[in-house]
Amino acid sequence: MRKQLLHTPEGVRDIYSEECEKKLILQDNINRALRRYGYHPIQTPSFEFFDIFGKEIGTTPSKNLYKFFDREGNTLVLRPDITPSVARCAAKYFGEENMPIRLCYMGSTFINNSSYQGRLKENTQIGAELIADETVDADAEMLAMVIASLKTAGLQEFQLSVGHADFFRGLTESAGLQEEQEEELRELISNKNFFGAESLIEPLHLDQNLKELFGMLGNLYSGSKELSCAREYAVGYPRILAAIERLEELHQLLEVYGIERYVTFELGTISDYQYYTGIIFSGYTFGSGEPIVKGGRYDNLLAYFGKHATSIGFALTVDQLMAALSRQKIEIPLTYRTQLIVYSEHARSEAIRLAEEKRNAGESAEMIAFDPNKSKEDYLAYADRNHITEIIFL
Repeated sequence: MRKQLLHTPEGVRDIYSEECEKKLILQDNINRALRRYGYHPIQTPSFEFFDIFGKEIGTTPSKNLYKFFDREGNTLVLRPDITPSVARCAAKYFGEENMPIRLCYMGSTFINNSSYQGRLKENTQIGAELIADETVDADAEMLAMVIASLKTAGLQEFQLSVGHADFFRGLTESAGLQEEQEEELRELISNKNFFGAESLIEPLHLDQNLKELFGMLGNLYSGSKELSCAREYAVGYPRILAAIERLEELHQLLEVYGIERYVTFELGTISDYQYYTGIIFSGYTFGSGEPIVKGGRYDNLLAYFGKHATSIGFALTVDQLMAALSRQKIEIPLTYRTQLIVYSEHARSEAIRLAEEKRNAGESAEMIAFDPNKSKEDYLAYADRNHITEIIFL
């Protein structure tokens, strides 16, 4: 029984020693990158009322939530996603604010994935939300911040895939798809089964331009030339046209930032989160089978909490990023400066004074009372295992 107590439940893990130190450094570095853009930290509870993540908001399916009850019988959930929590806070504490609100956060999210998926059920996320700014400038700033965060982490090779929620919605609306057909098409695209999507669309009597637009769902585009072609096909479809024009304007701003090489446009991009209304994006790099960052524009989410404000944000999964850095052999540098003071009983007072003197000077000092059953070599080996830079015997 005691051995069983040493194990963690499936889907969660302990992080310790160097890995934990590296994770903390990585988090601090990314947090500083967000603060440089003028974002202010916010912390939300690890659990909320069920309705914060309910079906009406379009977040995680109920079956994937960790649910429990409080003393009053209210249904609570461990947060699967921090964005709705931040939206709730913005509506509550910034309800009268009519200027842009910049918030950043870090915390754990909890999703009860099926065990066979092999995914962690608890992940650390770092993210940012820009509230009450509907401009394409806000879209570009968010992408620039994502890229700055990934470069700060040490990544050199990565790509953001950017789409627009209204491209897919405009297609299904223009084609007159039924709800079941739309859901089938969404699933096919999510699974990158574009042959299946083509088979679904083929029997429909669609305008040639609309067929051409459907044919673009599986393609990756690097810039304005391809988007211009899509715009020509979309002239007769206002919702699709507006989405493409937004992406074209975004591309121009990315060129001003000098980050366009990190971005490709994928018109077939869709998200499991139904609250996205504008651009949607995901970030990928070598060594990670899952996106390391996801985000998008959600202009209607805050209205659910009583504040009518447009918004855009992203969440970076630190655990996925750590795995990618490790597989790419990108080191997070650690600096060791701890000093070890090993003292005998008669030197106890001197050891305490010396340790406090070093700590007050901003240095790290660890103290161990000398054990006569241990040799000097034991303490030297201990210092080596713990990356202690200096050992003092008193």
